[in-house]
Amino acid sequence: MAAPNHLQIAIPADQNPPNIHDHLESDHKVEEFDYSQRAPWLRAALLGANDGLVSIASLMMGVGAFKGDATAMILTGFAGLFAGACSMAIGEFVSVYSQLDIEVEQMKREKRSMAGVVNEENVGEKEKLPNPTQAAVASALAFSAGAIVPLLAAGFISEYKVRIGVVVAATTLALAAFGGIGAVLGRSKVAKSCVRVVVGGWMAMAITFGLTKLLGSSGLEM
Repeated sequence: MAAPNHLQIAIPADQNPPNIHDHLESDHKVEEFDYSQRAPWLRAALLGANDGLVSIASLMMGVGAFKGDATAMILTGFAGLFAGACSMAIGEFVSVYSQLDIEVEQMKREKRSMAGVVNEENVGEKEKLPNPTQAAVASALAFSAGAIVPLLAAGFISEYKVRIGVVVAATTLALAAFGGIGAVLGRSKVAKSCVRVVVGGWMAMAITFGLTKLLGSSGLEM
């Protein structure tokens, strides 16, 4: 009686079976989010908020350096808020509308070059065209959100020196918060971003306060 045959297949040592963990890690790397896509809207939002915060805080510090009246300081801050929000909205609207015109004209040229052939990519790009009105509203709201911080901080304090200190403290905390939020959303270094934003805000307030104080000491009357 013949012995049964046993089929043996040799597996080379360098060909290991696929590892399910390696496959999952590969899929995870492919689906990793590109945080650079957040750069445009993140920059616009943080720029508007920081601009409102630093501009109004510096304006209030400048008025406070020359006149200790709380009413004048707060009214000046609100006037700066309204003017700044309108300026940001109009500037953003004009800028984005110019970008829209350029992109629309480019799409028209591409359509003519296709000689009537429907391009699905152009249809998708048309849906992603910038919205000037949306950009204007977002910019104005971002500016107002930053500007309201020093106004709220100074609105309930009558003592001059305390009011100045509270405005500086509230502005510093808000600047650090904005810098940290931007760093987290953009996946950059939080400490570095906070320090950069805070130091820039301090410089703006210090320069405004110092120059206004200098003008006041030179005999300029209001």
